[in-house]
Amino acid sequence: MKFFVATDHAGVDLKDYTVELLKQKGHEVIDLGPCSTDRVDYPDYAHKLCEEVLDDERTQGILICGSGIGMSMAANRHQGIRAALCHDAYTATVARGHNDANVLCFGERIVGKGVMESILDAWIGGSFDGGRHIGRVAKIEIGDKQ
Repeated sequence: MKFFVATDHAGVDLKDYTVELLKQKGHEVIDLGPCSTDRVDYPDYAHKLCEEVLDDERTQGILICGSGIGMSMAANRHQGIRAALCHDAYTATVARGHNDANVLCFGERIVGKGVMESILDAWIGGSFDGGRHIGRVAKIEIGDKQ
């Protein structure tokens, strides 16, 4: 799988760890930055990542900031992006299975490396369940057009 990964200054350490972990698992990873803890604005990185994911629907995105909240809010402004803020493996599983989420968000100040690894494993191992969830996901997209 191909992943785009981005953060703001508050998530650089966990981003670097996430990028390396994904590569170790055999995934292609594009690190969109930043590479330092100098202050940056999270929406700039969220929008950049979303544009990349929307350009290739076979990809997934991972956004990290201090809490994950700002990144998820900025990402969900893009029609076609279903960003999910996940704090554990269960929320990652449900986000993929029920919501067909294509961008994973989490916060460096909220989850540690071990929890992040379990979130990633659930995300990677999950897929959209379809069925009754198809109509609900379609309603998310319709809401973007109103």
